[in-house]
Amino acid sequence: MNVLFIGDIVGSVGRAALKRVLPALKSKYNPHIIIVNGENAAAGRGITAAIAREFFEWGVHGITMGNHTWDNKDIFEWIDDEPRIVRPANFPPGAPGQGSAIIKANGKQLAIINLQGRTFLPPIDCPFRKADELVEQAREKTNNILVDFHAEATSEKIAMGWHLDGRASVVLGTHTHVQTNDDRILPEGTGYLSDVGMTGPRDGVLGMERNAVLHKFLTQLPTRFIVDEGQWHLHGLSIQLDDATGKAIKLQKIRLTEDEWLLM
Repeated sequence: MNVLFIGDIVGSVGRAALKRVLPALKSKYNPHIIIVNGENAAAGRGITAAIAREFFEWGVHGITMGNHTWDNKDIFEWIDDEPRIVRPANFPPGAPGQGSAIIKANGKQLAIINLQGRTFLPPIDCPFRKADELVEQAREKTNNILVDFHAEATSEKIAMGWHLDGRASVVLGTHTHVQTNDDRILPEGTGYLSDVGMTGPRDGVLGMERNAVLHKFLTQLPTRFIVDEGQWHLHGLSIQLDDATGKAIKLQKIRLTEDEWLLM
């Protein structure tokens, strides 16, 4: 089973990159199921129903979210009706939407679970205990389980990888927008990467216009951040899983830039 995960899609530049490159990624990696993180897809903050529909029309099968889930307020009107989107499962009880889902496509099925870290982020419910609960539930239906751990601290992400080793197929970090180089398959068969990276403006600061970010750092004054424009870069991970056991067989990082992606 082949899974393609595309890291945090940021703004219109990130959406344009996904639309342009996805056909080539399908051709090269032959994914049965495609998952993207969409929590920054709408001008860098949140997602809209229209953007989600576009992603699905382009061939995406599931969307994970993060700490910007609620930034577009209309999401409260439709998230309960969209089973292919998951938001952090450890939001407090009563939050709209769902934290896990079973995605079915091309004769395969994959459980996706979204969790949010608590280190340097709001102190929500425990992601580790919620992971235990949801992985156990998912394994009643499938051994193929992908966890998107949307977290700030590398230590917390690594800890989650070890916590779920042998129980989840792959634990991927999102949120920090910089692809890490620590991809590995842990001893009990769980694939791990601290951060998949982002898909969006290449020459900003984590996708934001860099002069505004520099102004904030230099002055410590309130500054409005907007998504940068210009050329894009795209980051993702191709994952090969053993259908029977759900264990990771192969991980391959993807890193493309607008001016060189045709060389892939």
